[in-house]
Amino acid sequence: MSTKRFSKIVGSGSYIPTVQVKNEHFLNHDFFEPNGKKIETPNEEIIEKFKDITGITERKYAATDQQNSDLAYIAASRALESSGIDKESLDYILVAHNFGDVKPDSTLTNQLPCLAAKVKNLLQIENPQTVAYDILFGCPGWIQAMIQANYFIKSGDAKRVMVIGAETLSRVCDPHDRDSMIYADGAGATILEACEAEEESGILSHAMRTDTKNEAFFLRADVSDNIDFEGNSNNLFIKMHGHKIYEYVISNVPQLVKESIEKAGLGLNDIKKVLIHQANEKMDEAIAKRLFRLYGERKVPEDIMPMIIKKMGNNSVATVPILYDMIAKGELEGHEFETGDNLIFASVGAGMSINAFVYKV
Repeated sequence: MSTKRFSKIVGSGSYIPTVQVKNEHFLNHDFFEPNGKKIETPNEEIIEKFKDITGITERKYAATDQQNSDLAYIAASRALESSGIDKESLDYILVAHNFGDVKPDSTLTNQLPCLAAKVKNLLQIENPQTVAYDILFGCPGWIQAMIQANYFIKSGDAKRVMVIGAETLSRVCDPHDRDSMIYADGAGATILEACEAEEESGILSHAMRTDTKNEAFFLRADVSDNIDFEGNSNNLFIKMHGHKIYEYVISNVPQLVKESIEKAGLGLNDIKKVLIHQANEKMDEAIAKRLFRLYGERKVPEDIMPMIIKKMGNNSVATVPILYDMIAKGELEGHEFETGDNLIFASVGAGMSINAFVYKV
């Protein structure tokens, strides 16, 4: 039997910022509707409703002396350490993000040079053949970079690719928008390596889609909901149509995840874990229910979809690689991977875009 070339994760690392921001932090905020009208509902009620819907009780922010590239570098360093490989042997460094480096006192983004180049510089990699570039694909950016890395490896163009997801959403959220309570910071990294064996493992299949006719601006950049906010003249904040996003997600994500499972020649019962982007706990629970109903199943196993949103918030492209790293290193109670397990990695976000891949440990 001939051998097959496939992509295997040989190292992972993550960085969870140390600044803890609990829901009580928002008690003194003045919240406004998108039309500029001040919300008169007491903040205690707003925060309690927010927690009931999203599951979030706290989130982590980067320290004031850190930028996104710093978070990415720490996660990358930890991935290299866990893999034991020579950093000079990397063929590519791919960094997924949405806003580049953003200082604490401004929403101005800095993407020159690209974050991947900054990470390569911080790692002090001398090899000019280690090509470094960024990917902008909304919250699904890290998964999209993994899909690209898999293509590089399977084509024979690369042997080792580092894939990083890093974001500081706390720097681009409107302090007068209730949705600002969702956002958080963090970074996760993995190293994919080419392997050859008779039985394929690693990334088995993927699926992806982008819908823009009516959905392109469900997530967008815009001025503060407070029309008198003094920073409106030179700041744009992340904004979203939450209800429209929810409807889009539960209508399309389960079907795309099913497509990726079918492409791998597997059934739902073959899947051990679903590692999914987390912005809203109830939304992810709805995704799981609809996925199982597509297979005629009514009961969703309690441990199939590990959740970290309660303490992490939504850290965008960093969520899924952080989740993987935590489980791989035994840091998430009640969850583990074993050789031969089939995992689903999935995400959805600005674009609107959805993607997923099936991975055999």
